[in-house]
Amino acid sequence: MLSHVFIGVTRFERAFDFYGPLMHELGLQLKFRDDARPWAGWVSPDAPRPLFLIGAPFDGQPATCGNGAMIALLARDRASVDRAHAAALTHGGACEGPPGLRPEYHAHYYGAYFRDPDGNKLCVCCHDAPAQT
Repeated sequence: MLSHVFIGVTRFERAFDFYGPLMHELGLQLKFRDDARPWAGWVSPDAPRPLFLIGAPFDGQPATCGNGAMIALLARDRASVDRAHAAALTHGGACEGPPGLRPEYHAHYYGAYFRDPDGNKLCVCCHDAPAQT
């Protein structure tokens, strides 16, 4: 469905320090980083797309976040949601909703919400029931 998602950032190094650990917790690999532009992109290790990109806006204007805009990133399990949320807060993010079930979406929806250092709203979620042990 998606080719890529691009999030504009104001301070690339700060943004990279935020997104690097978050993408790691979600099992995404750094595909490239170009400090000259600046921009960077992550991808799933088993597919060339979709890409998750951060960088300076192409038009050279300051990055701004959208009112009502949010990007939801899929996690492999609930523990990954917990770790991603913790990584986001450790690296400069602000909590918009702690990890937990959101049964108003569906019975197994487990998500966490936060903002990056530029104010962009993100969600990390898992749609699966907990693994049986």
